[in-house]
Amino acid sequence: MTTKQQPWLTTFIALSITWGLSFYFIAVSLQAFSAVGVAVFRNILGAIALVIWSLVTNQKFVREKSIWLKIFLLGFFLNAFPGLMFALAEQLLDSSLAGILNATTPLFSVLFITLVFRSESITKSQVFGLALGFVGVLVLFGNLSFSGSNVPLGICLILMATLGYGFSFPYMRKNLANTGYSSTSLASAQLLASVVWLLPLAAAQPLMHASLHWQSALSIFVLGALGTGFAYVWNFRVTSIVGSAIASTVTYLSPVVAVIAGWAILHEQIQPSTLIGAAVILFSAAIVQRRIKPENWFRKAN
Repeated sequence: MTTKQQPWLTTFIALSITWGLSFYFIAVSLQAFSAVGVAVFRNILGAIALVIWSLVTNQKFVREKSIWLKIFLLGFFLNAFPGLMFALAEQLLDSSLAGILNATTPLFSVLFITLVFRSESITKSQVFGLALGFVGVLVLFGNLSFSGSNVPLGICLILMATLGYGFSFPYMRKNLANTGYSSTSLASAQLLASVVWLLPLAAAQPLMHASLHWQSALSIFVLGALGTGFAYVWNFRVTSIVGSAIASTVTYLSPVVAVIAGWAILHEQIQPSTLIGAAVILFSAAIVQRRIKPENWFRKAN
């Protein structure tokens, strides 16, 4: 079985749902934890979960210094830095807006793929799909009203985070996909590296600002163990199989998950145009993943 033949769509969907709900869990966690506390504890809990899972499943731990150096850089740009930026941003704006802005990740990924790494080929149809997906996100954006203490600053923080994500996807694909280690081993090392990055902040800043209640405790646990731990195992797997351009479109589905969660959990209304935006996003994802090929339409027409 070749790499391209390996099943990955189920993992991709699970990752979309998990990361789509993460913004809600961040918001609830912030009721008791500081922004630094959320970033620190989600990475610590994720690292603990993966180390335990690695021991249970007899995974090989990363030993080579050269690979650790690459993972150390990845831990900063994919975990420590964006995790802190999102936690800070959600103190300033709504979690729904944070989820929508996260959809800029594929655009930054394509930018780094084409201008920096040049390690993957992207077709014109995939570029079209990425642009179409962003249009779908804008449709969702236009149907929501947002509030917060400093929305412009919050937006800037999230764009800094997604810039880090955009760098990380092609970097991971080029430097770590073919090391011989499993996705679990690499993700475990990545989270351990991110914890090291965050330790100075943990020592210098308060980690909580209010008494802990069960909602925040449960949210930070799920955010850490699942949304930060196992989610990055899935992320490594999808990226190694289909490439960073396709893998990064997981963030296009996050706003769809957020809208569905708002309807199902918070009983928010869904406008017809919101359904259109969601459909456009799903259609664009199918194009980027090469499940729909627009170029074939023109060939048949000619």
